[in-house]
Amino acid sequence: MHAPPPRLGKMQLQIMQVLWDRGEATARQITEELCRTTPIAHSTVQTLLRKMEAKGAITHDASERIFVFRPLYPRHEVNGSVAQDILKRVFGGSVYGLVSHLFKSETISADEMRRLRELIEESERRAAEANGAQPRDEDGTESVETE
Repeated sequence: MHAPPPRLGKMQLQIMQVLWDRGEATARQITEELCRTTPIAHSTVQTLLRKMEAKGAITHDASERIFVFRPLYPRHEVNGSVAQDILKRVFGGSVYGLVSHLFKSETISADEMRRLRELIEESERRAAEANGAQPRDEDGTESVETE
């Protein structure tokens, strides 16, 4: 098992997004991609890349004297780490606090709402099974296995 992903700042996470989308990229390619939405100096991107490499988030290979950067952590690991960090630092570890904030401040589509309900139901089933309770059908009654 390797170490958890390092904590990354906003621009560093945007650089990671570029690297995950492309697989690998030069500093110039990253700068061009970021500039599509937010102006940023090439020298700033180079500085951020050095800091990210020092943190162990990315690495590089030299191809004809040009550094080609690639991420050392998959997207899901960094996203999970960022979510856990926000949960702990901002919401004091309260899942309810985080979720209620999102429900109150964000527009949630009908499809996302359906998927959230399914996630809650699955989580309830796993918790019940872990506690030795009988699995329940969709209507909330105990499921009965027949032979």
